[in-house]
Amino acid sequence: MSLAARMNMQMLRSCRRTGAGPLAILGPGAFALGGSLGVAALLLAWAAAKAIAPRVALPDFAAGRTKLALRTDVVAALDVALRRGAPTAALVIEIDRFRQIEAEHDRAAIETLLRVTEDRLGQALLGAGTPARLEGPAFAVALEPAGDLDLEAALQMAGRVQRTLSEPVALGDANLQPTLSLGLALPRRLPSPTGEALLRAATVALIEAQRSGPAAIRSYSEAMRARVETRGALVQEVAHAFERGEIRGHFQPQLSARDGTLTGFETLARWQHPIRGLIPPAEFLPAIEQAGQMIRLGEVMLREALTALRDWESQGLHVPRVGVNFSSAELCDPRLLDRIGWELDRFDLTPDRLVVEVLETVVASRSDDMVVRNLAGLARLGCCLDLDDFGTGHASITSIRRLSIERIKIDRSFVTRIDEDPEQQRMVAAILTMADRLGIDTLAEGVETPEERAMLEQLGCGHLQGFGIARPMPFVETIGWIASRGAAEAQVLRRVG
Repeated sequence: MSLAARMNMQMLRSCRRTGAGPLAILGPGAFALGGSLGVAALLLAWAAAKAIAPRVALPDFAAGRTKLALRTDVVAALDVALRRGAPTAALVIEIDRFRQIEAEHDRAAIETLLRVTEDRLGQALLGAGTPARLEGPAFAVALEPAGDLDLEAALQMAGRVQRTLSEPVALGDANLQPTLSLGLALPRRLPSPTGEALLRAATVALIEAQRSGPAAIRSYSEAMRARVETRGALVQEVAHAFERGEIRGHFQPQLSARDGTLTGFETLARWQHPIRGLIPPAEFLPAIEQAGQMIRLGEVMLREALTALRDWESQGLHVPRVGVNFSSAELCDPRLLDRIGWELDRFDLTPDRLVVEVLETVVASRSDDMVVRNLAGLARLGCCLDLDDFGTGHASITSIRRLSIERIKIDRSFVTRIDEDPEQQRMVAAILTMADRLGIDTLAEGVETPEERAMLEQLGCGHLQGFGIARPMPFVETIGWIASRGAAEAQVLRRVG
């Protein structure tokens, strides 16, 4: 058996063990060797990612009580349209955050959600397509419109389906407003379109939509396929990368906007690949998440940060504190407080030297669960809490105060060209005023030019971070950077004196 065949069979067994969903979507044709969609990488990327199969079994649907067609019917409908030269496209749909929805509702509610979604899908198509239930919260459609179907028309149909399926669903005493991600594939985007190939291409587009989502729609392209295959290959290498020490922390300095003194560093993950070189975080972080290794990444970054604090002190360099980004997966870990407390004790560091950075989107989407309990526990322990990418989510003032947030980090989208854009100046000024009234410190991310820095200083921002100050650097380079700043500051003081 060839290597490609062995990889495909290994991933088939892995998907069966984990219950992940690509088998139902891709079908047996996906395992043909030499497939144009790089199915081995696609399967691994999907199976290790969001896993569309629900944790609870849904025997009613699996037993064939679904009102919709089967996957094979969608493939057949696409093949018929292609043979006739009729307009068609493949659409693959999945309910977002399905695992979280499962955790919050009982089996009867989950079955209600899936049945309502199934009913609404048929209604949304208005007879212009063949809908099918796939595995878990996933659906497929062979679009069969009466008129022409170019990309714009297909996206309009996909948008109509998405809007219909996103209407609130009554689940017992509560209403749930689901969001859905959609992947779309048109025949002209494939070199040799078949029904099977179209459905697989729509699955690739769905993976990209989920990466951009929630509630995103993406149309398949060959460049998209290449990205998914690359991520699939990286997923396979993640465990070895950790073992070989290829994933390390780089450190980006943060300065006081008032006097330019160093107030800390943020620890940022970097992957130094032996062949590809330095892989951008936008590429490898999704691979780590898909591989289920976010907690391991957090453990590595925490140790890197605390090691750096200890080593700076041993060389007589004072760094007040260091920040570490904590993912949603880590913040859901009931052992998080014990782990951080143990690491701080091991390095003989006080908790106030550690800044826990959490995305605003995480705080906005979690109201009363382990994330909130862990953040409150970290604040009680004495760690500093930073709300990262502020302005990109919808965190309420109540949640900010309840979680004892010490500092908000203004997202770079508000900072770029702030010196030229009066509207951005007004928005940042409003954020700074709010923070000041709440007694919360502020930091502006993505500061790249002297003009941006001057405007932020003028507006009263507390701290600054960005390429205009320094790029993230390996620990060894921070030594020289800190020393050179100290020498420059001493020289200025001597001149002033």
